[in-house]
Amino acid sequence: MAGTTTTMKDEQEIRALIERWARAVHAGDLDAVLADHTRDIVMFDVPPPHDGVRGIEEYAATWPPFFGFQASGACFDILELDVTAGADVAFAHALMLCATPDERAAHPERRLRLTVGLRKEGGRWVVAHEHHSFADETPIAEEDEQAIRDVHRGWVDDTAAGDLDGLVATIADDVVSYELAGKTEYVGIDEVREVCCEGLAASPGPVGWEIPDLRVEVGGDLAVSWGVDHLTPAGGETVRSRGTRVFRRTPDGWRMVHQHLSVPAEG
Repeated sequence: MAGTTTTMKDEQEIRALIERWARAVHAGDLDAVLADHTRDIVMFDVPPPHDGVRGIEEYAATWPPFFGFQASGACFDILELDVTAGADVAFAHALMLCATPDERAAHPERRLRLTVGLRKEGGRWVVAHEHHSFADETPIAEEDEQAIRDVHRGWVDDTAAGDLDGLVATIADDVVSYELAGKTEYVGIDEVREVCCEGLAASPGPVGWEIPDLRVEVGGDLAVSWGVDHLTPAGGETVRSRGTRVFRRTPDGWRMVHQHLSVPAEG
């Protein structure tokens, strides 16, 4: 029972230490930030250097620029904190909010991840290691390319099924489409939906659609695809046209914002 009581007391002390440190960071109080750290502190921070910040002097030098970020209106709040303490060594891990109001509004799910390693010196707990990070949200090009190809595959399936709602679900509200015939441009989802509706209604049965040479390039939050569309109405001959499509990444997935269809001019 005594050991359990001691562990609980240690965990409470460590929790209070980390909460005190977080308040000091937000307040820009450098002395209080450094107060419970070892001389040989090693910190793996969000920005470089990649091999970490080593020693209390280097650790102290990282904070003034961050204090400016906090003073601009950013938060530094502990959301979750778990502590595990042994006799002389302990660790804690936490999820934190660290963002300006605009950043929080744009990415409410984003969390700063914190791991703290502690040891006991002279009967008190001190921080020997900190590791701060955000999850790497860099898009993976191969996954994005496959997502664009999946959008095309969905269009093929929805066209064959005559599913108008499915066909327009991945088209942006502000889409601009250059179609093979009709107006010079069709602007907005309502106009493009009507074009799709007329196209489906023009065939007495399922419409086959293939893009055998589909190419996709992705850069950041934009993507472009191109290829020769092979459209085969039920009981009819295949019609080939050139198609270029532009996509924008949204919170709900990739959405087509522009389409350009054409056939070569004769003569």
